[in-house]
Amino acid sequence: MGRFYITTPIYYANDAPHVGTAYTTVNADALARWHRLLGDDTKFLTGTDEHGQKVADAAAKNNTSPHEWTDMKSAQFKEAWDVLNISYDDFIRTTEPRHYDSVQKFLTAIYDNGFIYKDVYIGLYCVSCEDYYTMEASNEGKCPIHGRILTEMEEENWFFRLSAFEDRLLEHYAEHPGFVTPETRRNEALSFIKGGLRDISITRSSISWGVPVPWDQNHVFYVWYDALINYLTAIGYGRDDGEVATWWPYSHHLIGKEIIRFHCVWWPAMCMAAGLDPVSHVQVHGWLLLGGQKLSKTMAAEGSVRLTDIAPIELTNEFGVDPIRYYLLRETALGNDGDFSHEGITQRYNTDLANNLGNLVARVTTVVDSKCSGVGPAPRPDSSLRAEAEEAVRATSDAWRRFAPQSALEATWNLIGATNAYLESCAPWKMDAGPEVDAVMGDALEAIRLVAILTSPAMPAVCDEIWRRIGLVGSPRDVPLERSAPWGQYPGGVGVVKGEPLFPRIKVES
Repeated sequence: MGRFYITTPIYYANDAPHVGTAYTTVNADALARWHRLLGDDTKFLTGTDEHGQKVADAAAKNNTSPHEWTDMKSAQFKEAWDVLNISYDDFIRTTEPRHYDSVQKFLTAIYDNGFIYKDVYIGLYCVSCEDYYTMEASNEGKCPIHGRILTEMEEENWFFRLSAFEDRLLEHYAEHPGFVTPETRRNEALSFIKGGLRDISITRSSISWGVPVPWDQNHVFYVWYDALINYLTAIGYGRDDGEVATWWPYSHHLIGKEIIRFHCVWWPAMCMAAGLDPVSHVQVHGWLLLGGQKLSKTMAAEGSVRLTDIAPIELTNEFGVDPIRYYLLRETALGNDGDFSHEGITQRYNTDLANNLGNLVARVTTVVDSKCSGVGPAPRPDSSLRAEAEEAVRATSDAWRRFAPQSALEATWNLIGATNAYLESCAPWKMDAGPEVDAVMGDALEAIRLVAILTSPAMPAVCDEIWRRIGLVGSPRDVPLERSAPWGQYPGGVGVVKGEPLFPRIKVES
């Protein structure tokens, strides 16, 4: 048994959640659920980023106060995550008093250590990114991510001495080769560091919607330097050093590739400056693409992508919660860019869920009902399916450990395929009732038991229903994997229920 602390980025409270934010959150949720299945002491954090000019502008545009606006938007994220069955342990809002306290104590520690100073900033700024760009880094004066014309700004700010941490960051990367994954993203962060680090502005005096700077009441902290600290706020930074020591060495950030610089360069340097070790691991994922374009709120506002058509709640209404969770986890390897489409969801649904998993459960429960009087037989210790099951457990476990949900589900589906093939070769529906059909069905029920356990981080509700149908009490998550995974634990002698199809096929118009 170990410990596991997983975080998503906190999402900007300037619009509604969409399938892109759902992608990150479902992946983090499945990883948290897997570690709970292992029996690890697990904490899962998500939340909303509620400060900065972008949020203040959105509130003003909608004729409301920033507080009212962020209350409403934060509630929308909570609603979406509730619908998607997201099992977060803490939902943080950067407007909470606990966060103000942690931010001020953390940045004061950096200030006291001599890494913050005052100067005048002159440069280009993107409100959508909440980030500054040099002309060289811009796209001819436009934001390289959002395509908007950058605003030229001149303002007296407090600066973080990022340049002082080049060598220490390079040393940390060398000593911790798994600090950032996948390797391509690690190399990207390293390239940025090796290119030379400039000191960065961390405060604003032109806005008031933010955490006040304790040593200068005319300034508030720039949104990124407020937001990043949420990961420490949630584990008691400045309030409970013991809790920080308990969780921080086991911390994992799941982020999109567009915020590598903040999380893999600025954030570890800030931790070092405050006298704290950096986060233990950053897993970077790619973008979901629709027609080759990243799904972003900014593009929706500009009319190039209609995210209202692919809001998480609308998707679950159409396909069901667990099928959407499955698609987001299975379609794209975590780390790569991936295409999103209704056609892709439909294909995964009909092929993986209806034809494979759903059909397996249906044919087994049907044969048990007709040939075994509705009572599930026990499996054989020497079943030919045992080796397939043991390999599925090993490969699935290894993939979840590597932050590879797609590979984990593929390994589990190999067991589903092997079990379906086993049934085809034995054809128990052609057998007469008796010991031979009992043996085959007991083996198949044991395979289904293991599939339900291994798939439960991805599709918890569906797996609970499978568990019930094969006559088991409780849920697949009740016993740590180490004790539930060995072959042969389906008890036999329990009532099996046929039930309606788990995944009624979706008709595809030709």
